[in-house]
Amino acid sequence: MIQVTFLTNGGKVVTAPEDSNLLRVSLREQGGIPFKCGGGICGTCKCKIEQGIENTDGVKPKERKHLTEEQFKEGYRMACQTFLKGDVSVSWQPRPAASAPVRPASAEPSS
Repeated sequence: MIQVTFLTNGGKVVTAPEDSNLLRVSLREQGGIPFKCGGGICGTCKCKIEQGIENTDGVKPKERKHLTEEQFKEGYRMACQTFLKGDVSVSWQPRPAASAPVRPASAEPSS
């Protein structure tokens, strides 16, 4: 078993079998990595492997559509495309909380 630490989710630590998909581990263990499609199309699951980048598989073509070479060098990956060979620590940009729609002030009726 390998260890995955979800830094942005309070440092939550979980275990998973080797060769597990990072996004699937996050979903199963409530790790918190944001996602929309899960298939490499939207780029929502962009995350940073803070420790253990050497324990991930190779970059996929779908990731190259959303991330730059500079981002890969900094440790960024798409969770849905990343399979784990060993322990990793991962962080991500939290999604902004949904806010209530702002309604325009209604005009005062004239007398």
